[in-house]
Parts: sequence; structure tokens; C-alpha cells
Amino acid sequence: MNLADERLKELDSPSLTSDEHALWRCRLAADFVDKGQYEAAREALGDLWQGVGQRPNIEGLCERVAAEVLLMAGALSGWLGASKHTLGAQAAAKDLISESISIFESLGEAGQAAIAQTELALCYWRDDAYDEARVLLTAAFDGLVDVARRAKAVLRLTTVEFSDGRYNAALAVLKDNAFTFDERVSHALRGNFHNLLALVLKQLGTTEGRPDYLDRAVIEYTEAIYHQEKAGHERYWATNENNLANLLRKMGRYGEAHEHLDRAGAILWRLKDAGLLAQVDETRARVLIEERNYVEADRVIARAVQALEGGGAAALLSEALTTQGLVWARLGRIDASVGVLRRAVQVAEEAGASCGAGLAALTLIEAHGERRALPPEEVYELYLRADRLLREAQHPEAFERLRECARVVMGRLAGVEFGDKNFTIFNAVHELEARLIGRALDEAGGSVTRAAKLLGIRHQTFLSMLNLRHRKLLEKRSPPEKRLKSIIKKRV
Repeated sequence: MNLADERLKELDSPSLTSDEHALWRCRLAADFVDKGQYEAAREALGDLWQGVGQRPNIEGLCERVAAEVLLMAGALSGWLGASKHTLGAQAAAKDLISESISIFESLGEAGQAAIAQTELALCYWRDDAYDEARVLLTAAFDGLVDVARRAKAVLRLTTVEFSDGRYNAALAVLKDNAFTFDERVSHALRGNFHNLLALVLKQLGTTEGRPDYLDRAVIEYTEAIYHQEKAGHERYWATNENNLANLLRKMGRYGEAHEHLDRAGAILWRLKDAGLLAQVDETRARVLIEERNYVEADRVIARAVQALEGGGAAALLSEALTTQGLVWARLGRIDASVGVLRRAVQVAEEAGASCGAGLAALTLIEAHGERRALPPEEVYELYLRADRLLREAQHPEAFERLRECARVVMGRLAGVEFGDKNFTIFNAVHELEARLIGRALDEAGGSVTRAAKLLGIRHQTFLSMLNLRHRKLLEKRSPPEKRLKSIIKKRV
């Protein structure tokens, strides 16, 4: 990018010392980051920048300025890494920012250390480490005197609470700090405030059955788009378009939703932001599912999953995998759907994204809980898992969905009945036999001998049933022990 900003001409001034030159570059880069222009920020840093996650060139700079450069390089590495899904970028960014915090604290620069903490919190948030991000932001508030810095911290804390499914906590943060977002702060910050307020109102409006909240959320999204256009922050503008489209989907206004997704996609395609484009694709796939256009939804969600694979955004990947599993279920690809939904639960849970994991588990029960693709024991375990994961989350419809899934679980545990589809006595006996064998293997710790004894049958009979009729349960058994060869040789 050819930077045309007039302020760059100041860098050619021979009167600037190396420290002043570096500080000026950091300020320019920070301005570009605030507008979402990360490549321009990278160019503004000039020879200070050595690459995403790389230690910047701070040779010859005083400690105070070196800390500023480390902070800017770390913050920009986090943004660029998230934008391009660069593996390991957040960990490297954390190291650079943490080093800057240590220097600021050693120099007694509490205010700058607090600013750096808010940037460090963002890196933890991108890695789905919400508790760490929350602690850092809360601790930073007291050291933030500048109104714009405090406004950013408010927005970031709200984002953390929202991402963690704590919507009432997020709304409280916004209400308590609404006075901060007046004419003293930029259009970009005001746009972010209205965007987050709309997100929270949408979630709570759905949860509490408040259509007035949903109507207000549409207004807040529109206000957010206005401010982000004014600010020239195209990524945030596109994000607002995507969020508004998702709300319109929930309200059944599919045509309008596609229009806003088209606008978001056009912006992000020009910016080459693969991560946000994947989120737009995930939203569009959800719209297409509700329009029953499953073939097109399959194509769109496959593109989103591919973009998110290996990028470190586990929560987003889990969400896309959940949508893909739902599409495949609608297309009748049962085994593939079960597999990808199981993976969605695992990916989210391993990343600590409990809300996403719980919702993926509910989707698996809803899509396949009544089918024979899932054994009753797994349906029951999935329900307990979802209940545990969603216990502290305030996700819209989560509790109603848990209630509906409980009915599915009870139906499966009760066994087949005469009115069931495709009922035969042979199927009923087969299912009961499978449940008893699986439970016996669990009780016996995988030991075939002990499981057979629990069921009151011979070892060989149990093995025959397992190998011929219930091969899916073989994974529950312990590896068979090799029999020792006789030490007595046969006579010739």
C-alpha cells in the first residue's frame, strides 16, 4: 500500500532523534490499527517492524521508547495474526506485550502498563482464554485516565463477557459506562459501543422473549454502521453488516439478511480478511438452512470451515463445524454429520469454549438423538455434558433446547415401543442386547471375561455376540491378551 497520509512527511524531518522517529511511527501505526488498516500500520512502523510475532528492531532506543515499540509490534502481531489466522501469532504477541509491561512497570509508568494490559487481554481473548482476559482488563481500569483508552477497555471487557456467554454481565458493563461514549470519543469507538449493545440486546431479547429488545437491536446495529462508515473502519463496518444479517435471519427477514451479507462480503473480499469472511459465510449458511437451500449451504459452510482450519480460532471453527453437521444432517449424510458434530464438541471443549461445546452437543442430540446412529448411552452422556457446559452460560434458547433434548434422552433410555418407526421385536431385542453389553464392558473396565460373568454367559458366547452382532462396541473392550505358548513340545 502506498501511504498517502500527510503525517508521514514528518518522518523525513532531519531534526528528529531516533527515539522521536520511533515514537512517531508507533503513533501512526496505532492510528491505522484503530481504523482496522493493519497493513498500513505495518508499513507505518517501517524498519522497526520485523514480521508477525518477530522481535522489532529496538537497537539504540532508550528503554521507554523500546517498550512502546515492543507494545506496538505485539499488538499489531495480534491483529494481523487474527486477521490471517497465523498459527502461533497470539503466543508471540503475548511475549512482546508482556516484555513491554515489564519495562513500563520498572520505569514507574503505570498508565502505559495498563494500556499494554488491555492489548495483552485481547490476545488471551483471541485464544478463548476468557478468565485471563477478564482479570487483565479489570486490573487495568484503575490505571486508565484517558477517556478513549478507558472506552476501549470497556468495549473489550464487554466482548470478553459476551464471548463467554455472560450476557447480563455484558449489558451491565455497557450500561454502567454508557456516559463514556459521547462526543469526546471517536466515531469508531461509538460504533463499537452501539454494535456490542445491539449484540447483547439481541441475545437477551431472544432468551427472555422480548421483541422490543430485538427492535432496539436493529436500531443499534444501524447506528453502529453509521458511525463505522464515518470512521472509515471497514472491518468493523463489515462485522456490523454481518451481525445485522444474523438478527434479520432470526426475525425471518431472509432477503434483507442476504443483502447485508453481500455488503459485508464485498468489503472483506477487498481487504482479504479470511477470518471475517469465514464468519460471514457461516451466517449465510445459517440463512440458507432456514430457506431449506441445503445444497448451497453445504458449499458455503465448507468454504468457511476450510478457512478456519488450523488458524487457532477454535471457538469459530467449532461454530462452523456445528453448522456443517446440521447441513449434512439435512442432506441425509448421517455418518458424516455425526462425525463432524462430535468433532465440533471436542474442538470447543479443548479450547475452553464451554458455551460453543455445549451448543454443539445439543445440536448433535437434536439432529441424531432419536436415530440409531447414536447409542442411547452416548445420547445420555451428551446431554449431561451439554448441561454441565451450559450451566453458567446465558445463551439464548439454551435452556429451552436442553429441555427438549431431555425428552429425547428419556425416550431413548426408555427403549423402543410399539409405536416407534420401523419397530420389530428383533430390533428391540438387538438394541436392548447392545445396551447391556456396553454397560457390562464399562463396568468391567473393558475385560471380556468379567463382562461375560456380569451377564451370566460363557466367555465364548459373549465374544461371538460382540464380534458378529455388536462390532461397534469392540472399542470398549480391552486389547486381547496373547496366550502363552505351551512349553511342552508335542511328541513326534
